[in-house]
Amino acid sequence: MSWLSLINVEKFILFSLVLTRVSGLTMTAPIYGGKDIPMQVRALLALALALLITPTQWHVAIAYPGTMPMFLVYIATELLMGLCLGLGIVVLLSGIQLAGEMIGYTSGLMLAEALDPSIETNVPLFSRLMSLVALAAFVCIGGHRLVMAGLLDTFASIPPGSGAVPISLGEAFVTLVAQSFHLAIRAAIPVVTSLLLATVVMGLISRTLPQLNVMAVGFSLNAMLGIGALALTLGAAVGAFQDQIAPALETLLDALKSPLQTEWLRTS
Repeated sequence: MSWLSLINVEKFILFSLVLTRVSGLTMTAPIYGGKDIPMQVRALLALALALLITPTQWHVAIAYPGTMPMFLVYIATELLMGLCLGLGIVVLLSGIQLAGEMIGYTSGLMLAEALDPSIETNVPLFSRLMSLVALAAFVCIGGHRLVMAGLLDTFASIPPGSGAVPISLGEAFVTLVAQSFHLAIRAAIPVVTSLLLATVVMGLISRTLPQLNVMAVGFSLNAMLGIGALALTLGAAVGAFQDQIAPALETLLDALKSPLQTEWLRTS
């Protein structure tokens, strides 16, 4: 066991903190993480990224934790940094999924569902379709590179082992949730409006022709109209999602650049 004495404790702690921050990103961020990606792949990706990033942080001086609870606090703060970046994009992507659910409810096609591996539950086909198209657009515009650049920026603003807690992180996520709901309304409103107009028209027809089976005709009409309207407006919905990616990352990074140092860590 003499080889254990050759390990530099400070560098080992630095690597573990970098690995924890990267792991938080690979657990939650689209493309990098998600339950539809095998755990082994995410673990290898986090380890590879940590090995690449750690040499760039050799100059960082880390205060020796001293006790296991202090080390766990360091680990928790690093995990928080990675989780924030991943969850920020997930919150925005949830807006597209919510738009698909709104379209499914309005069109009456909620009976047609598909399994979403990322959340391990059944979702409407429209929701799954819009989510996959949004992920494809996310990759095409280089969103995965923007997320990785944001991760590297966090190491510049908050070095590993600083024990810093972002003071404005709550406000940032409130802003992201508001942007997500706004995105859902923008993506769903054209299809929902057309379906509501069709429902009004069918109501007027039923008053004029009481012998018409409105339930049978209306269901078929809503299904065709919903699919047609979605085909015409899907590009605009994905474009709205694309426009929100950069502001969302900027909101998160601005929050991470204004940390509140935990003074009790400094004095312990």
